[in-house]
Amino acid sequence: MHLPGLIDVHVHMREPGGTHKEDWDSGTAAALAGGFTTVFAMPNTRPPITDAATLTASLAAARAKARCDYGQYLGAGPDNVESAPALAPRVAGLKMYLDQTYGPLRLDAMTLWMAHFAHWPHTSPIVAHAESRTLAAVILLAALYDRPLHLAHVSLREEILLIRAAKARGLKVTCEVAPHHLFLTDRDIPALGRSGRGEVRPRLATAADQQALWDNLDVIDCFATDHAPHTAAEKDGDNPPPGFPGLETALPLLLTAVAAGRLTMADLVARLAINPRRIFGLPAQEDTWIEIDPDATWDIRAAEMHSRCAWTPFEGWRVCGRVQCVTLRGQTAYADGSVLAAPGAGRDVRA
Repeated sequence: MHLPGLIDVHVHMREPGGTHKEDWDSGTAAALAGGFTTVFAMPNTRPPITDAATLTASLAAARAKARCDYGQYLGAGPDNVESAPALAPRVAGLKMYLDQTYGPLRLDAMTLWMAHFAHWPHTSPIVAHAESRTLAAVILLAALYDRPLHLAHVSLREEILLIRAAKARGLKVTCEVAPHHLFLTDRDIPALGRSGRGEVRPRLATAADQQALWDNLDVIDCFATDHAPHTAAEKDGDNPPPGFPGLETALPLLLTAVAAGRLTMADLVARLAINPRRIFGLPAQEDTWIEIDPDATWDIRAAEMHSRCAWTPFEGWRVCGRVQCVTLRGQTAYADGSVLAAPGAGRDVRA
């Protein structure tokens, strides 16, 4: 079966500052293995991507290493309200961290949120990490400034119901949900091993929260992995960083849901290709598609994956559906478990 090349609008490449757990090379290899032909990298690296110098360095690394197409977000900080808008044409969008995250980019002062909303061009997306009451507050700003807002990794019942109400009133709000919030809950944490393996932001929620996501599938615009790789040693340490890898497990998990009748193939394609392209204004990828075997059953094993972090919260899960081949602009980029696209084969979607 052929599907369009998939788009993941939320990944962490860990370059610069964390290349022992991922970089543009290994991360985009993992993307291709998962059926993704475009990925957007988050800016909470070390140092964070907040100005022309750090953006230029990140894009240079991607140009040299990325095996699939890519975009880079700019981080909203306390010191770049005036300078950030000039960089908008070069980036996937502006990322605002309004709740606890990995790295130093959280914006605590609501006056800073307002300043970024006022200055950032309406032609470029704003993406917010906002949870619970913070999510309600940033939706209010989107209404006051009459501009589109994309909400990252929605996980709670109260959040999805609020987004439904905002959409019903015509507010320009879209949202994404990560597969780990669709398939894991707080009850699964003990089975992951050491307690640090369950650390993720937003946290794994209750079964009732998870069910609310499935019950309100029509409100969810995108599935996005929030691929956030850390090594097993880091996750098992005394101060485990939050995050799960997800690029190579998202599609098989969702295809398993299709096989179980929880999703349709049209649902999957809309949220992994059609809607991301519309929301982020992406050009078409010519001669690009993926081939899957929707009936292949197999067990997820981190040892077989391409991500440098070398672990997965879905270790041993039996899934139904597998990527066989990925074609990027007429060239075979992945086939039968091997990444064939060379570093540098990817293109900047904003170039």
